[in-house]
Amino acid sequence: MLRRPLPLGIIVFLLAEALFLIHLTVPHQFVFDEVHYVPAARALIALDGPVNIEHPLLAKWLIAQGILLFGDNAFGWRIMSTLAGSATVASMFAIIWQITHRRRPSLIAAALTVLGFTVFVQARIAMLDGFMLAFLTSAIAMAAWTLRAGGLARWSAASVLLGAATACKWLAAPYVAFAAIAFVLLKREDSRRFPGLSVPLALGTLALLSAATYLATFAPAFFYRDAPLTLATLLPFQLDMFERQTQLLPTHAYQSNWWTWPLLIRPIWYLYEPADGAQRGILLLGNPAIMWSGLVAVLACWWGWVRSGSPRLLAAAALWTGSLGIWAIIPKSLGFYYYYYPSSVFIVIPIVVALDHWRDRTRGWDIALLAISMALGIYFYPVLAALPLPDANAFRYWTWFSTWI
Repeated sequence: MLRRPLPLGIIVFLLAEALFLIHLTVPHQFVFDEVHYVPAARALIALDGPVNIEHPLLAKWLIAQGILLFGDNAFGWRIMSTLAGSATVASMFAIIWQITHRRRPSLIAAALTVLGFTVFVQARIAMLDGFMLAFLTSAIAMAAWTLRAGGLARWSAASVLLGAATACKWLAAPYVAFAAIAFVLLKREDSRRFPGLSVPLALGTLALLSAATYLATFAPAFFYRDAPLTLATLLPFQLDMFERQTQLLPTHAYQSNWWTWPLLIRPIWYLYEPADGAQRGILLLGNPAIMWSGLVAVLACWWGWVRSGSPRLLAAAALWTGSLGIWAIIPKSLGFYYYYYPSSVFIVIPIVVALDHWRDRTRGWDIALLAISMALGIYFYPVLAALPLPDANAFRYWTWFSTWI
């Protein structure tokens, strides 16, 4: 049974969920951007009117479902985020399975995704990014399955998932274009890929279903008591969202440029204050062993593709490069490290693909990286999971550089 991907994927999901649930309610107060998104979820439950309108509704609606199921408390705010984080880990397992069809690299990918720190932190906070990435990684896994197995149903599912990702946060919108470009290039290179799908059918399905899914998620807004949406105002409302997304914002202590994110120059303290009777901290920081070795793996994948033309090396390198490169052109006045969240997860793919591609030369490297990452995970765990800290100056134990403070 454990040689098949589905049972393994379910186990991966359940193990990740068990980890993310530990002390989920600590702290009981709002953490970082929960101050925006939990009130927005409450407003959706009450259907009062538009709140936090610079972002689409789906992720906030999912947070609201947790509140409805488990109460307006820390567990209710965050429980759906844990499911999104677990889905992301399982999807990374599925992506690598589709690329390699081997258990070891697939399980290593899932483990490195958890040990990368960013999924762990985002899975335990009521923010939009975790939901967006859960849909996005699921869409990539489904598209990778369609590459080999074909079928309009699978491609349609990937299109719907991309629309749902965009309905959580607009950051996912460029990936719809990435999917279209990847389909055309891969299909033209080898017509046997995506069996049963022509370019016009695939692109039409992608455009129609992703857009329809995105627009459908605004349905609750049609029932607001104050300023409800109508069919006539639905599209103009998107322009209002765009203006709010691109407005000039005041400077912020944690702002950073996109090119600094892979280097871990300016992470973010989501929390550092007394809470629940103790000094606590939550640091959004990628695991240095994974983030920095991942940059080497990206370069190796690009180099290997130039030398061999391997499509999987190209896909691994291009996904991470594209996920970061979009920030060079997105019209945002401020940048923050948490915008790197998708890239911090996608960087696991070139690591595992490179190690698998050159496995005759890199035997045992995956286990060594796993061991180093685990050691760093234990070291940083107190400021990933908001454990009680000795005093207000304890942050110095984990801030290797002055820019981490």
